[in-house]
Amino acid sequence: MTAIPVYGSLFLSAFLSATLLPGSSEALLTGYVATENGAIWLLVLSALTGNVLGSIVNWILGRYLSHFRDRKWFPIKASMYEKSTDWFRRYGKWSLLMSWAPIVGDPLTIAAGVLRTPLLPFIVLVTIGKLARYLFVLQAALILFGN
Repeated sequence: MTAIPVYGSLFLSAFLSATLLPGSSEALLTGYVATENGAIWLLVLSALTGNVLGSIVNWILGRYLSHFRDRKWFPIKASMYEKSTDWFRRYGKWSLLMSWAPIVGDPLTIAAGVLRTPLLPFIVLVTIGKLARYLFVLQAALILFGN
């Protein structure tokens, strides 16, 4: 596989994973590491960039489209919306360090937009959390596959 499809597919998978759409960037990153398909630092950078940009899309949805949250097309259910905004109000912007977590992470990024978290601190905290996750996945893959 050539470099652009490897990095592009990982970027796209990570982007989709962050926007409440299905994606499996961790599995794809692990597969590429296992098959030595791409430079490790570019793989992590591709996944991180896609995932953070997907989270920014969620922030935009929360910031500018939350008044449509009762519509069928809105990406999170009302109950998850309420839980996320309550969690965010309780723990503040630092909860964005958990934006990598399954189930709660994506709604937290929407809640950050709803509650008007400034974009720069949002990006910094989300990037730290997601980088930690991808570095963990990378380390596990390297241990498992001995690369």
